[in-house]
Amino acid sequence: MRRVLPPLRRWLGGRPAGRTGLRGLCNAAAGLAAPPPGESGGSTTPNIPTFGFLFDIDGVLVRGKTPIPAAKKAFQKLVNSQGQFLVPVVFVTNAGNCLRQKKADQLSHILGVPISQDQVVMSHSPLRMFKRYHDKCVLVSGQGPLLDIAQYLGFCQPITIEILRETYPLLDMVDHDRRPKVLHLPGVELPKIEAVVLFGEPVRWETNLQLIIDVLLTGGCPGKPHHQASYPHIPVLACNMDLMWMAEAQSPRFGHGTFMVCLENIYKKITGKELKYEALVGKPSELTYHYAEYLIRMQAAQRHWKEPIQTLYAIGDNLMTDIYGANLYNRYLEEKNSRKGSKGRIQAKVAAGTMSATISQDDELDHTWQNELAPATATNCRSVLVCTGVYNPHTEVPSDTRESITETVFHGHRDFRFDPALVEPDHIVPDADAAVDLIYQLENFAPNQDIRTF
Repeated sequence: MRRVLPPLRRWLGGRPAGRTGLRGLCNAAAGLAAPPPGESGGSTTPNIPTFGFLFDIDGVLVRGKTPIPAAKKAFQKLVNSQGQFLVPVVFVTNAGNCLRQKKADQLSHILGVPISQDQVVMSHSPLRMFKRYHDKCVLVSGQGPLLDIAQYLGFCQPITIEILRETYPLLDMVDHDRRPKVLHLPGVELPKIEAVVLFGEPVRWETNLQLIIDVLLTGGCPGKPHHQASYPHIPVLACNMDLMWMAEAQSPRFGHGTFMVCLENIYKKITGKELKYEALVGKPSELTYHYAEYLIRMQAAQRHWKEPIQTLYAIGDNLMTDIYGANLYNRYLEEKNSRKGSKGRIQAKVAAGTMSATISQDDELDHTWQNELAPATATNCRSVLVCTGVYNPHTEVPSDTRESITETVFHGHRDFRFDPALVEPDHIVPDADAAVDLIYQLENFAPNQDIRTF
């Protein structure tokens, strides 16, 4: 008989996964286990939430365009009879091929509850804060209404790969049928490209890879010859590092992370140097979760819920993005609170005259994006893994587990250090509906269906 074990054990080099001992594991949970003593959060005021939900979309709520049945059932528990949310909810997706409003409309239709664009974080949403690039000429790669997306985010001079190809038709030579029939020089020179923005996986990978490499190797002037002196290259900002994602097919499909692997390796093969990123946004980056927390706080403020949001529950299906990202943000929150406590002790010693008043610049200044969003107020971010998407609890384990050492199957991005603790979910449940039940139980939250805005 073949041995079937949770694949998390493979990821973690043979040790049990999950900080709760795989409580509620998909293939073993007939119901929700009671949380261990001391783990419940609990709202301090009846029906006033002190927690919020961060939902992934693909693999949690939908598979491609097909709704997952448990999702609609889950959201019936999250809204009252007037369609108002009983707790703050934000959708955090690594999709980047549309505007937030379109994604909100899609979710409203799928879930049967009204969703606003202010509840949606696309992979590219945090780029609104990268204002130093907004007035520059940037090359954008991906699919969907790229110019609309770029302009919505604040970029004033976006250029698409298609515009670049039309201006310099001799650059795109892979597809013989698309080669120009008549050779001619460009009639109009484009402005110098000062940055590259990767929104998501494109349709024609060979064209995008070729033209992006041309831009990087010419210092933003792709009509000119390559020159090795263009290093460090112009800034590259990338959204969505998912190597794979779950649609209707039985197995995961290539994501933008796969395209990035191609780009990185082609660039290194040609130049012998590493492709550098000015920014990586979308899950699992801390910035994306910080932005999502900001939206959670805004929802609570709009509903006049006075209690601070203390706990975020991130529900996802992908270990390398949803779980890694939630745990990484939880680590950030813990370190931030620890620094805050240390700073308080330092200030007390300074006031008492027992310590110099010199405090490092790192302690005094947060990153620009932190200042713009206001400091995080949550104290922790809990990760909840569902079994309706990328994660498969029934994967066969090879007889020799040494063949699947964690490092050899790390699906995270090159620039994110692997840490086994970051891919351990706090909870594993069958689906989104079970996740909502568990979280309500953990928080001792009994939703009053008649709760209204004050």
